[in-house]
Amino acid sequence: MKKILAGAVCLFPMLTAPLLHAADTQLIRFALNQDIRSSQPGVNRDGNTDDVLMHVVEGLVGYREDGTVGPMLASSWEVGENGKQYTFHLRDGVKFHNGDVMTASDVLWSWQHWNDAKTQWRCLREFDGSGLIHVTAVSAPDPHTVVMTLAKPVALFLDTLARTDCGAAAVISPKSVDASGAWIKPIGTGPFSFAEWRHGEYVALQRFADYSSLPGKPDGFVGGKKALVDEVRFMTVPDAATVKAGLSAGAIDLAQVSPIDASDLKKDPNITVDVAANAQRHALLIQTNDPLLKNVKLRQAIASALDTQQIALGTSQGLATPSNANISTSSAFYSSVEKQGFHYDTARTAQLLKEAGYKGEPIDIIANKRSTVPSFDMAIIAQAMMQAAGINAKVTTMEWATQLDRYQSGRYQMMSFTFSARFNPALAFEQIVGDKHTQKRKVWDDPQAIALTNRLAYLDNNSDIQATVDQLHQKMIEQVPLIFFYPGLDIVAHRKVISGYHTWLAAAARLWNVTKS
Repeated sequence: MKKILAGAVCLFPMLTAPLLHAADTQLIRFALNQDIRSSQPGVNRDGNTDDVLMHVVEGLVGYREDGTVGPMLASSWEVGENGKQYTFHLRDGVKFHNGDVMTASDVLWSWQHWNDAKTQWRCLREFDGSGLIHVTAVSAPDPHTVVMTLAKPVALFLDTLARTDCGAAAVISPKSVDASGAWIKPIGTGPFSFAEWRHGEYVALQRFADYSSLPGKPDGFVGGKKALVDEVRFMTVPDAATVKAGLSAGAIDLAQVSPIDASDLKKDPNITVDVAANAQRHALLIQTNDPLLKNVKLRQAIASALDTQQIALGTSQGLATPSNANISTSSAFYSSVEKQGFHYDTARTAQLLKEAGYKGEPIDIIANKRSTVPSFDMAIIAQAMMQAAGINAKVTTMEWATQLDRYQSGRYQMMSFTFSARFNPALAFEQIVGDKHTQKRKVWDDPQAIALTNRLAYLDNNSDIQATVDQLHQKMIEQVPLIFFYPGLDIVAHRKVISGYHTWLAAAARLWNVTKS
């Protein structure tokens, strides 16, 4: 333990002085398992990047606690022209972090910035007509009103605007870029401003004294948000043992932790562990374009070789609800159909391997060792089960950034992967379904699955949504483009000096309305 603590102090030299004093209640330290990828929301991002920047920037709309969409910078909106026109009414008195008052012209500038191909916004194709949504015009009839016009009505429009991987289509100050258009840093409207990024060490955010909070109680990313401390510091701490030691020593105040570490940390009288089911999904991806794995019988053999329930329970310390579905077990659309999944049957595996003509070719499973996802453990257990069934599986570990690049480019045979939270079933399936020729990160490119996923985006009748989700689930179990094990768990350990922190469905850190005594 002394060696671990020494390592923690070495990694956190800037924290040793505060530990000697009691008056550091205005600084909250949250440990990230990897550094953020950029300071530009929705650009070169991952979940850590989203978590940090959603404290800094806001969009017209955002997700509530229950996964529905609510107002953020827009106080209200109306839908007209048979669902093709959205008129957003902006909140009064909202200021950017540089003191400028936000107006409709800033919304227009931000939209143009994100939709400039040079920005490389992740969600450009979500709105330019490449996919289901085509925003054909954005106008500002007055300083308090923004009108967005669609080529055709799409029920998912507001949900897509609210997506955190899109940076919530953030409204930022034009002064976030320099005279040549080069990115400087995000000047947003959130409760914290972007202060300093020491690459590989930490990102420091400062309390924004002039923040204009929504009325009411905190509600997901919306509702009454207040910065109650002067600074929050997101610290890069890849090693899980160092995180545990830092929490015990007081060098770290909060951290998302694994189920194993959570069970250990519960024994510490100074630490509280909060757990909530979320809308992430843990899965094994299978590259259906791979010369070997394009054979559906081989993919089915892999599925029948895996005891998916045991993998779920074993990698979650019994905290998970096993499920092979692409939607959370807490979703309103998780029906009796979604409860049906893969069957562990080694005799069937042997028969399918014979029918597939499998001759012992190696199959590589890519994984990472991030402490807050079960990627490595899932891969190791899956490897053992596949090998026991006569499948020559091996595991290759990579740094998360490298694995993410491989995922984005589709360069893998199999991959142990965690999908970020999606509340709407249409968005959950859009995350995995699509044409691999145009979007290499897509996992499942069956034409019927693409058609059904496209259909979901236009449905607003729950019975029609359920029927379509059921069809997609049954087709996914049959074709095995990937194997889901269980929905994610938001597990956060924090020192008892922290008050006001809550885990939730989005599995996103929220350090507003949080205090430290």
